[in-house]
Amino acid sequence: MHQLPIFLNLTGRAVVLVGEGEAADAKARLIERAGGRIVSAWEAGATIAFVALNDEGEARAAAAALRAHGLLVNVVDRPDLCDFTTPAIVDRTPVTIAIGTGGASAGLAKAVRQRIEALLPARLGALASALYAARDAMKARWPAAADRRRAIDAALASGGALDPLDEPAADKVQSWLASDAVTPPSRLETIHLTSPDPDDLTLRAARLLGEADHIFHPATIPAAILDRARADAARHVVEARPRDAPAGLSLWLEM
Repeated sequence: MHQLPIFLNLTGRAVVLVGEGEAADAKARLIERAGGRIVSAWEAGATIAFVALNDEGEARAAAAALRAHGLLVNVVDRPDLCDFTTPAIVDRTPVTIAIGTGGASAGLAKAVRQRIEALLPARLGALASALYAARDAMKARWPAAADRRRAIDAALASGGALDPLDEPAADKVQSWLASDAVTPPSRLETIHLTSPDPDDLTLRAARLLGEADHIFHPATIPAAILDRARADAARHVVEARPRDAPAGLSLWLEM
């Protein structure tokens, strides 16, 4: 990744905005949507700033002055001057999807956002809220964290009891908890890689990498392939496919 995507809690916090005009107005709306408090100059507690000035020299000077106070700065339409960029946003509160291109093309980010907008039901946020409200019930049903995660993953899978693309999924959480849903059995799957390029992964392989609890692989498997796996999946460097796999979904990768 060229940038680390993060979500900032700005509610009630000062955010510096320097500039006027349409670009500044757009940033002001973004800050206000996130609950930030707009100020025109640095003050204690501010951590980020936006600069929307047409003159490059003025923009560069303003950014340098704000960085001197320890702020991270976004300079509108000048990615080379930015400490961070703002993504195109799909808002299904509390679900937020951000699409960024590192400042390479705002138009591309917008186009991708529009595609995703068309895919996601309006009540996706309601499903997130329903799952949050059911946390204690899920812990009671599946006391072990690994079992709980696997049960939730199965429910949220395509065609599952709580498929996120199913509009009424938010209304099914309680019936899912009361059903005979069981934790998926442990299994070991093999992925035969035909290329070191992650773009050549099959849809099945990409899906399994995103779901796996444990990944067993020789040291020769490219890092670019391993980067497609869940960040919290355990990695095991071994020379041969394991005979016994741990609980959950385990993968053996081989070229």
